[in-house]
Amino acid sequence: MKAIFADAAWRQNPAWVRLLGLCPLLAVTTTLENALGLAAASAFVLLGSAGVVSLIRAFVPAEVRLPVFVLVIATFTSAVTMLMQAYTFDLYERVALFVQIIVTNCMILGRLEQFASKQPVGRALMDALGTACGFAVALVALGTAREFAALAVPLAALAPGAFIIAGLLLAGARAGGDLAGRRLQRRTDQVHP
Repeated sequence: MKAIFADAAWRQNPAWVRLLGLCPLLAVTTTLENALGLAAASAFVLLGSAGVVSLIRAFVPAEVRLPVFVLVIATFTSAVTMLMQAYTFDLYERVALFVQIIVTNCMILGRLEQFASKQPVGRALMDALGTACGFAVALVALGTAREFAALAVPLAALAPGAFIIAGLLLAGARAGGDLAGRRLQRRTDQVHP
């Protein structure tokens, strides 16, 4: 289970590795609060949808699998929309568009098709949790960086700033991953010359 979580959160990170969900990632992350709100909404939809898809996978014919998945995602998206409207209306007003289009988020649909539809519930939920955490880390990192950078450079709060900061964070994440990979390779080479 740890390997499933780590693979989904780090090695298959939806934002930094697979480059999925970039529209909400770039648009919503003007503040940390917005980023956390979208991260929580996405996690709710992803976890709920993965659990349901895994439970019904044996009963859904291949011909209608995609529409059924979209219907499941839409159900959870509607639920999270109503919860946000009821309990966090100010936040909902800022991120409403991107919460409502979670239904079409290729990150969620992709993980359902690729993993949850083929695995038992426990494994599907662990993959969904890893994916949600990986996406949340990307959202929070970008939201935090943009909010602080905007204090000194107002461009950071605008769309071009989102692209620049996201690119820098992506480059940093990739460089960190490459560095960790080289260190691991050196250790392996020392143990097995």
